[in-house]
Amino acid sequence: MSIIGYAPGAYDLFHIGHLNLLRHASEHCDHLVAGVVTDDVLEAAKAQRPVIPLQERIEIVRNIRYVDEAVADPYVDKFESWRRYRFDVLFKGDDWRGTPAGLRLEGLLSEVGARVVYFPYTVHTSSSALRRFITMSGSHSGPHRETGG
Repeated sequence: MSIIGYAPGAYDLFHIGHLNLLRHASEHCDHLVAGVVTDDVLEAAKAQRPVIPLQERIEIVRNIRYVDEAVADPYVDKFESWRRYRFDVLFKGDDWRGTPAGLRLEGLLSEVGARVVYFPYTVHTSSSALRRFITMSGSHSGPHRETGG
């Protein structure tokens, strides 16, 4: 029997933490589906719009060698994602472990024979941290500014 894995995420400003999650996830399933959350879901979950448009994020993730399939994920509630994609295991960063949302999801998925596997969260790199750095860097003027020449 083939194990279907599901790795939801924004995958905005793709970085090493995203790659690590997808690499580890692919080692624990036979077919890895990456659920790229829609702009509306990202805004609802993190109160911010993505930098990279959804179709571009899907195309980037689709071309990562560890990913077998990339789909748009229009659900804040990942149990709704299970209803649509019927995966056997959902992969999340361990920043979710023990949280009310994580415990709720673990309970719901266990009722349908699926489970959650957590991987170490890449603390030093996140899209939010990259976004802050880019915003701060853009506010500086000086010798590193492009001059068009």
